[in-house]
Amino acid sequence: MKKIVTVQQAIQIAEKLHKETKHIVLVGGCFDILHIGHITFLQKAKAAGDSLFVFLESDESITKLKGKKRPINNQEDRAKILGALESVDYVILLPPRLADTDYDRMIIQIKPAIIAITSGDPYKKQKKRQAALIDSRMIEATDFISDQSTSRLVKFLGKKL
Repeated sequence: MKKIVTVQQAIQIAEKLHKETKHIVLVGGCFDILHIGHITFLQKAKAAGDSLFVFLESDESITKLKGKKRPINNQEDRAKILGALESVDYVILLPPRLADTDYDRMIIQIKPAIIAITSGDPYKKQKKRQAALIDSRMIEATDFISDQSTSRLVKFLGKKL
């Protein structure tokens, strides 16, 4: 089974899973330097349904969000790392320069039963709105733990190097 897919492939896979009455859980993020906070989040999100889809942000999107020195790992490498995890069923490679309407369209087409977030997700309001678009649920799979973040690791390593 190929885990790393395009948006269009993910839509086709989702259609098949819906016919089998499988519940899709959707998460999204950068997942730049994978750490225990990511692992815990992905495991708990997966436990909420049958199949876990991960929206993986593009390098360009991460640079815009986090700064010119990010991401540390490119999208292809991040996808391979996520794809190696047992809890992840599909990694969806997002193209750069997506607008809110693009995310909405993808969510409408994939129709996840659950959109999972961390309690400190800065996009919680958007994701709650998107869940409502498709009569889905949004859950907080884990708390956000500030000392378990890629940004903290990058800052820490920068001081040590």
